[in-house]
Amino acid sequence: MTPDTPGPADIERAARRIAGIAVRTPLLASPALTSQAGTPVHLKVETLQPTGSFKIRGAASRIGGLDESSRRAGVVTASTGNHGRAVAHVASTLGIPATVCVSEGVPPGKVTALRRMGCDLLVDGVSQSEALVNAERLVTERGMTLVHPFDDPDVIAGQGTIGSEIHDDLPTVRTVLVPLSGGGLAAGILIALKSRDPSIRVVGVSMRRGAVMAASLERGEPLEMPEFPTLADSLQGGVGLGNRHTFHVVRDLIDEVVLVEEREIWAGMRLALGEHRLVLEGAAAVGIGALLSERVEPAGETVVVCTGSNIEPRHLAELSEELTADTGDGDVDRRD
Repeated sequence: MTPDTPGPADIERAARRIAGIAVRTPLLASPALTSQAGTPVHLKVETLQPTGSFKIRGAASRIGGLDESSRRAGVVTASTGNHGRAVAHVASTLGIPATVCVSEGVPPGKVTALRRMGCDLLVDGVSQSEALVNAERLVTERGMTLVHPFDDPDVIAGQGTIGSEIHDDLPTVRTVLVPLSGGGLAAGILIALKSRDPSIRVVGVSMRRGAVMAASLERGEPLEMPEFPTLADSLQGGVGLGNRHTFHVVRDLIDEVVLVEEREIWAGMRLALGEHRLVLEGAAAVGIGALLSERVEPAGETVVVCTGSNIEPRHLAELSEELTADTGDGDVDRRD
């Protein structure tokens, strides 16, 4: 970790900075997962954020700290969808110009949502890494401020407010499952929780297809990997060969990393919708999938961080059809 890697005090400052933009989300008890795991399980439902994902916390933390000169020049970011949406929303709220760079692999539903946000949108390149190169070019050419998707102290501190809220609301928590990609979310939560109680077990969960952080941790240094089609598209993208913060925090503090198959991600999405009427995109359901597949054996009070609800419409339709077929609800006359 470097001297400017955020600490607990930075997370406290971020909490004050994001107040009024991001919301404090609740813990939702999950009887179905509690029965499956044999220990109390709660869901941290970041789906209730204004943009449908946790990303608004980091974006508000970074953008909210800019001076007037930087605000006038505008902000730019690269995204697989949710971070860009968060940056566009926060920038619009604060009256700041915003540009979002995405790759051609971002699902069409997320591209459409970004266009509706009113930001300038640049669709170019075949990966998140190439989109980030485009964003960095605009920083050089136009003097814009980069709001990095994960490897930024303010962004990490903003995501860390999730960990603080979890511990405030459930001081007895023993296991926390966190979706793992570039590591901004995991790093923030790790800093927040481990500073309060180092014995809390934090498990990073990713998809098996193209889990760059997991491969980087195994190698001992940041790696580049191709992206593969996956339900957990929000977890795609690299960690950056020049990673300054998240790789080191995750390497030093994470207790375990597990990978889930596509069918297990789908099972997580299905349980969330069927048991809780909770719409989760694939990346948000990896923790539930890990519990259902018994890839993680939690001990004590457990929290699964459910990161976002920005699901592709076709996936929501398929899930609804499956659940309807299972319950026979298709035969119910709802006109009454």
